[in-house]
Amino acid sequence: MSLPYLDFYRGRRVMITGGLGFIGSNLARQLVALGADVLLVDSLIPDYGGHHFNIEGVADRVHVNIADVRQQSTMNYLVRGREVIFNLAGQVSHIDSMRDPFTDLEINCRSQLTILEACRRNNPAAKVVYAGTRQVYGKPDYLPVDERHLVRPTDVNGINKVAGEYYHLVYNNVFGVRGCSLRLTNIYGPRQLIRHNRQGFIGWFIRLVVEDREIEVFGDGSQVRDFVFVDDAADAFLRAGADDACNGEVFNVGGDEPISHRDLVTMLTGIAGTGRVTYREWPPEKKAIDIGSFYADSKRFSSLTGWKPRVSLREGFTRTIAYYREHLARYIADPSSAS
Repeated sequence: MSLPYLDFYRGRRVMITGGLGFIGSNLARQLVALGADVLLVDSLIPDYGGHHFNIEGVADRVHVNIADVRQQSTMNYLVRGREVIFNLAGQVSHIDSMRDPFTDLEINCRSQLTILEACRRNNPAAKVVYAGTRQVYGKPDYLPVDERHLVRPTDVNGINKVAGEYYHLVYNNVFGVRGCSLRLTNIYGPRQLIRHNRQGFIGWFIRLVVEDREIEVFGDGSQVRDFVFVDDAADAFLRAGADDACNGEVFNVGGDEPISHRDLVTMLTGIAGTGRVTYREWPPEKKAIDIGSFYADSKRFSSLTGWKPRVSLREGFTRTIAYYREHLARYIADPSSAS
């Protein structure tokens, strides 16, 4: 029997910004299976992870518009008639945000205002679910981190992401454009960018074990993180989009199996049967923005919506490694030459 929030999407006109990217494409697949009318908007900026192959098998059941969400006139047109907007477009590299803060500002702040203004002027009845990040908390004062924790980013990306999040809350509270934010921890799974290591370490670690290469762990590997399989993350978006009790709120979406880097790489190499690990000192530019151990308390979101992670770490990593073993060439090629 279908759950009510899943039935909600049958025939529903939905838009996903960043729809050819990692989370967006996996969310699109679930929406297609639920019978939604799905529009994917993506600018396919090189090195951000958008890829036409991510919708292989469902491409004929979605609409794709290659567009930059910073363009007001374009967004004014695209948001019309869309009942739920999953706003996943963004620059997620912490290192890139420190090297090029103005681009991060454009994509993670200005573009959010563009989308929200488009809704305010052209589709005020839309529901917008924003992809936030645990990075807004910075170095945690306590673990697990709940939503009452001080917001104190350690890098430009975290500052701009929390600004984007607050725009959504203001538009909900002042202008009536319903919105909420999901503060995601480390999402992993098929269709993640693995071509370079600037969008988080987990995708890069997976590539290294698949290629039977050496994983470099900074420090002694004692840092702890939590992880969410991408299908579980997509389910969180579906629940938030269908439930108006989430409006005007922020929620942690984290894993329930915190694990140290040391144990993580042991698990990955054990599942893959390939890869090896070495430990080295922190590079200064990475150490300067590192937050130490972090794992989230997601009870608030779980109690409101019924969400919980369903895919264990071992199962999720097994499925992810198998996916990249089959499709590795698609994800390490230059995206400008990939079909």
